[in-house]
Amino acid sequence: MAGNYTSHVICCSFIFEPGEYDHEFRVLDEDIERFATALPGFVKRERWESGDGVFVNAAYFFSDRDSVAQLAAYPQHQTAKANYSRWYRSYRVDIMEVSATYGSTPAPAL
Repeated sequence: MAGNYTSHVICCSFIFEPGEYDHEFRVLDEDIERFATALPGFVKRERWESGDGVFVNAAYFFSDRDSVAQLAAYPQHQTAKANYSRWYRSYRVDIMEVSATYGSTPAPAL
């Protein structure tokens, strides 16, 4: 079996049903993305869309809990979270520890 084994990482999976995006959303989204990817524990980001385009999964992978906590506490992230109903029809966040990944078709990193 082909394998893509990785060391232990923390995955923050943001699954959402997109709504209407405005300028404020785009500015916050870009700022949060820059902050998240600049954190010392940032490993990678993957993004998936359901076949029908209804749901999106943006998964961020980190090597440590401190980076996850810094992202959660980031003021722009808190602003976006408080206003989620302006931009998303629904959302869910799953935070999980991943000890290994493997398979024949690994997800492309974005």
